[in-house]
Amino acid sequence: MFRCVRIWTDSEGNSEFEEGLIDLPKGDRGDTLSAVFDTASISFRETAPGGEYAWHPAPIRQFVLTLSGTLEFETKLGKRFTIRPGDILLAEDTTGGGHRWRLLGDAPWRRAYVILASGSAAGFVASTSLQSKDEAHG
Repeated sequence: MFRCVRIWTDSEGNSEFEEGLIDLPKGDRGDTLSAVFDTASISFRETAPGGEYAWHPAPIRQFVLTLSGTLEFETKLGKRFTIRPGDILLAEDTTGGGHRWRLLGDAPWRRAYVILASGSAAGFVASTSLQSKDEAHG
């Protein structure tokens, strides 16, 4: 499973986030596989160690796939979460006050931005949904 943090804008214009994963419901040969998501583009970016970015909303609904580097994200409500290599950020807070981030440690942040097509599903399953499914089957 791929750890995913979804960040979105609430009704008051604040960025909120929740942890979960990208659903991998099927597969063969011992693999699990997500659905195919409609995308518009992919690009790559690298930020040197020590980098940070002040308050901003996401420019567009997108997956941010972290390849290297560890980041701390913060919302204007003071809530924080960490993204590590292999994690996926589903950035949906395209309005409001946004979030900020800072790069931790001495590794660069290498990432891929995958812009989702308009109306495309993202396959995100919140951790609370996972707990509910586990309890129902437990």
